[in-house]
Amino acid sequence: MAEDSQRVNRLASGLALILDGGEDRKESCQKNRLISYCDDFGEQSLERTLEHVFDLPSKTINLLTCQIDADVICSIIKNGTLRTVDSCRDGVSGVVDGCGASVVKIEESSVCGEFQVIRPPLLVESHAMFSSARASTCVWKGKWMYEVTLETAGLQQLGWATVSCPFTEHTGVGDGDDSYAFDGERVLKWNLNAEPYGESWVVGDVIGCCIDLERDEISYYRNGVSLGVAFNGIRKMVPGLGYYPAISLSQGERCDLNFGARPFRYPVQDFQPIQAPPLTNQLASRLLHCFSKLLNMWRGERTGHSMEKMRRLKRFMPVDELYNPVSRGICMELFSALDANIESAEYIGWGPLLSFLMDVFRDHAPHDYESLDRVLDTLLDFPGSTLVFEHVLAALSHCCKTASIVLRESPYSGSYPYLALACHMLRRENLMVIWWKMSAFEFLFEGFLSQRSPNKEDLQHMIPSVWWPGSCEDISYESSMMLTTRTLSETIDKIEEKHRDLCSLVMQFIPPVTPPQLPGSVFRTFLQNIILRNRGADRNIPPPGVSSNSVLVSLFTVILHFLSEGFAMRDCGWMMGSGTGKGSNLGFLHRGGQQSFPLQLILKNDPHRVEISRLGGSYTHLANCHPVNLEPEAEVVRWEEGCVDDEETRITHADIRKPCCCLSLDVNFTRISKSPFRCTTRASQSHCNSIPERSAQVAAECSAGNINDEIADKPSTSDQSDSEFGYRSVQHVRVVALESTSSSSTLVEEELLDAMLLLYHLGLAPNFKQASAYMSRQSHSISQLEETDRQIRERGSGEQLRRLKEARSLYREEVIDCVRHCAWYRISLFARWKQRGMYAACIWTVQLLLVLSKMDLVFSYVPEFYVETLVDCFHVLRKSDPPFVPSGMFIKQGLASFVTFVVTHFSDPRISSAELRDLLLQSISVLVQYKEHLTAFESNQAAIHSLPTALLSAFDNRSWIPVTNILIRLCKGCGFGLSKHGESSSTSSVFQKLLREACIKDEELFSAFLNRLFNTLSWAMTEFSVSIREMQEKCQMIEFQQRKCSVIFDLSANLARVLEFCTYEIPEAFLSGVDTNLRRLIELIVFVLNHLTSVADPEFFDLTLKRSGQTPEKVNRGMILAPLVGIILNLVDASLVTDSREQNDIVGIFASMDCADTLISGFQYLLDFNWAGSFKGDVHLTKLRQLENFSSHLISRTVKRVSYNEETENDDNMCCICYTCEADAKFLPCTHVSCFGCINRHLINCERCFFCNATVLEVIQNDAKTCEI
Repeated sequence: MAEDSQRVNRLASGLALILDGGEDRKESCQKNRLISYCDDFGEQSLERTLEHVFDLPSKTINLLTCQIDADVICSIIKNGTLRTVDSCRDGVSGVVDGCGASVVKIEESSVCGEFQVIRPPLLVESHAMFSSARASTCVWKGKWMYEVTLETAGLQQLGWATVSCPFTEHTGVGDGDDSYAFDGERVLKWNLNAEPYGESWVVGDVIGCCIDLERDEISYYRNGVSLGVAFNGIRKMVPGLGYYPAISLSQGERCDLNFGARPFRYPVQDFQPIQAPPLTNQLASRLLHCFSKLLNMWRGERTGHSMEKMRRLKRFMPVDELYNPVSRGICMELFSALDANIESAEYIGWGPLLSFLMDVFRDHAPHDYESLDRVLDTLLDFPGSTLVFEHVLAALSHCCKTASIVLRESPYSGSYPYLALACHMLRRENLMVIWWKMSAFEFLFEGFLSQRSPNKEDLQHMIPSVWWPGSCEDISYESSMMLTTRTLSETIDKIEEKHRDLCSLVMQFIPPVTPPQLPGSVFRTFLQNIILRNRGADRNIPPPGVSSNSVLVSLFTVILHFLSEGFAMRDCGWMMGSGTGKGSNLGFLHRGGQQSFPLQLILKNDPHRVEISRLGGSYTHLANCHPVNLEPEAEVVRWEEGCVDDEETRITHADIRKPCCCLSLDVNFTRISKSPFRCTTRASQSHCNSIPERSAQVAAECSAGNINDEIADKPSTSDQSDSEFGYRSVQHVRVVALESTSSSSTLVEEELLDAMLLLYHLGLAPNFKQASAYMSRQSHSISQLEETDRQIRERGSGEQLRRLKEARSLYREEVIDCVRHCAWYRISLFARWKQRGMYAACIWTVQLLLVLSKMDLVFSYVPEFYVETLVDCFHVLRKSDPPFVPSGMFIKQGLASFVTFVVTHFSDPRISSAELRDLLLQSISVLVQYKEHLTAFESNQAAIHSLPTALLSAFDNRSWIPVTNILIRLCKGCGFGLSKHGESSSTSSVFQKLLREACIKDEELFSAFLNRLFNTLSWAMTEFSVSIREMQEKCQMIEFQQRKCSVIFDLSANLARVLEFCTYEIPEAFLSGVDTNLRRLIELIVFVLNHLTSVADPEFFDLTLKRSGQTPEKVNRGMILAPLVGIILNLVDASLVTDSREQNDIVGIFASMDCADTLISGFQYLLDFNWAGSFKGDVHLTKLRQLENFSSHLISRTVKRVSYNEETENDDNMCCICYTCEADAKFLPCTHVSCFGCINRHLINCERCFFCNATVLEVIQNDAKTCEI
């Protein structure tokens, strides 16, 4: 009885899934038939079980007297009804191969341009400016389709064309009659002319190209969603002369064509593939369906499902006893069919077998690992499984690349189910070996790491409800959006976790080769080839063959997690830093203590790094001119964490005060968020952050950092002066030899860090730049929406109100789009652990750079991307919103060494790239405008020691804009008219004092600086006046010209402020000694006043200064008039405390200007200007009275000077340049004469005679004094 009871239980569980899971199966008749034979329970249970598995009618199988094995099962299958039926395919004609199959290919004779097959069968790339081609098969009747998977998302035209459609270098599909195309990059459809159609496409999209010759229509599908009918009424064709699938690609574009050689990713009902599927497909589908039924019975038996119901139905025998022979018989028939038609293996692997494995595994948790393992055990026993599993892995990779995140399926959405299945399969060594041996191993690896980015329409489905603070949307949208973003964040977390699992498997894999390799060698090779393939990916026009951006981002994220969070639970304990005695579960970036770095990563010229720029230039140049006399293979540099920092500011992981990346802050930073929307992810238990600007765009935070590309280079007579470059000694740094062991060949964490920095530079930085653009657009659109709402409230009715409502609708749509994109960037790019890792990576990298900078030659070999990534990542974290940490802690608690690096290397002559030095200088310019960051500079010894002198030296033809911005932010606190709006908040009395000391200490440096300052301000005002005059002549306000005028005016005002500071802190430079500086200064004041007062249309002038978001009270002529007044009053005040006998005559030099009317009208303009808007209270009245007194005295002196000049205008000894002084000096050897003052000023900038342009060797005064040049 006990045995009978156990048998009943087993039988019950074998049928459980059939009875309870019937709704999942369409064969309801099978379920009814099983129950109808209950009265025969116990009779021929083996036969009845087999009939059920193979969908055979009841009692079809007679009593089996032999032992049941795989051969018997094969006989049952062959004698059963598993037959294939050929479908009707009338209306298509193509080329038939030698085996009788019609294989659709690219018709080589139709190719115009150049196509290269990147991977069989039809992954093609254009290597010409514009390449076009047709397929080898045409259709003239019925409904047909083919699919195109986009490997790139640029200019491609996909569609249909007849054989008469001409292809040229400039015309392709859609550019002629009977030629139709869709272009998702420009969102147009083409048939001779272009019209808007469809949606924009992205990398990974699958475009279905359908032609319905019954309705004479062509339509397109994007990822299975119809884009609507694109063309109707197309011309009917005749047999043999139909429409061919056709494509046109611009240079570098790639796509994967599927005419039916593989199952469609998104089949469309009633549309057939142009290439017929193999007949084996039907048999394979039926066999795998039987296998699935067998497995379902085994699952039910294993779980003991519906026991009471099954006790009454003793019809089936225990499945566990039948599983092996039945499953093996099914597989024998399957692989026998594949052996007979080997070409069908691809279709079977991509279609029925992949679907079967996914059904067994389940695409969401909990996954059925036990069932999948049992299936894999059975399949892998057959030799033919190798080929079919190659195709299964290729199909899984393709699915990861094309999968879309669907909100209702999250968090088990996107590429997660395919990655989960692949990871579990690849835990088997034999499957990993199969994958590794494939020629497409790296291509498939990239596919697994790909994620399809959403476009506007995708985001509408992913984030249906949108809300932002201050919006008029339904308040319920806020909680809905919070829930949505949390769910999507969990989806991204699960996908990233599977990426890490997959990469861990590859890292652990030891390939079966001789000589044996160490763990990590396969992953290292993959990384190196990725880097090699993506050289130039950061260019405006990347070269052909670069990887998808999502691959680079995924790899960066995987490596960042390994280095920051450690390799715990991933069996990578063999990985350790160079020279580290043992591994550690603590993340590499957070270990602290003694740090080390193998110099071979920098000094070696590996093939994958050949074209990577180094700080000192190209590797070839450095190797020839500055070879390093070290053995790169045997050198490691070591240092103690924090050794490059000042003692007072040093913070390390070993200290009680931890760096920001290791803090546990119980602060709700969203309270100080500037973002229009914030969200919290449950997966990361932290606030998502907004994305800041790309560091290459740091200059956008400066007042005029982006004008360099828009205005001509200004003239300058001075060459850049190299500043004295000094280094501070660094303690606890040493270079030691590597142990000569096999560990030197192991993949080390420093090697991953090196690759991670480059991946950030190539992949992450462009994403941050794009996200920053959306953040800016979002802020601007919200402002426009709010302003429109205000105007609507003020308008009662009328036409203007209607237009305002239309504008509001457009602004609202743009805001919603921007909010969705910004939310997606927060979700996909940021999590708390990512911020933590990026901050730690910044600490590690900047300390490495400072250590290497003490090794002169080695520093020159450092790749440029180390510095670019450091600066970019620093500003990404600095501008994150909500903030990663409070801004006051950001630099002081971990990144003080960043300040040291930028101030000591923005003028480092070892950095050959001027753009890179500019990037460091712009970083300083951005940081010093914030008081909390300025204090970090004031407490940094390197900044105190070198910054003032370096800034004065760097004020040259290229760097004058950021240097001016830095100086103005350090020194503007004491200027005239700066007391109302609080502009002095970032003023630094520390650096004002240091700058004054630097100018006094080095008179030659200060004199050169003043000369360049005078020249630059003169050029800026001239450029400003010319631009205004051009717009006035055209009678229109051109946006670019207006922006240019606005920016140049800001620069001129800033330059004038710097001059004001010089006259305040160092008045003796103008009042004492030779009057050259004072005379040039006064000439410049008169020059500026003349340009400001001589404008024909004052209203037009004011319009040129107008800019978005700023009121006329803050942006007006007073911006440049105020520093001019400040300069005059500073000189007057200084003259009152200086012995008049030893100082230059300010009033006299003003009065000597040969423009009395301009001078008088200019000072009157200063007195009449409305200064009340620049001051609080009446504080300006005293200053203006002082200016009025000076003006009265000046006007009196000027009138007397004019009268005297009229009496002596016939004096032949008068200087013909200034007409003020006696011509008391002459040039040699040309002997032309002028006054010594004019000659002296001229020779500052030019060593040629201003009469004949001859080279001047010396100047002789009338009193016989000689000045050599």
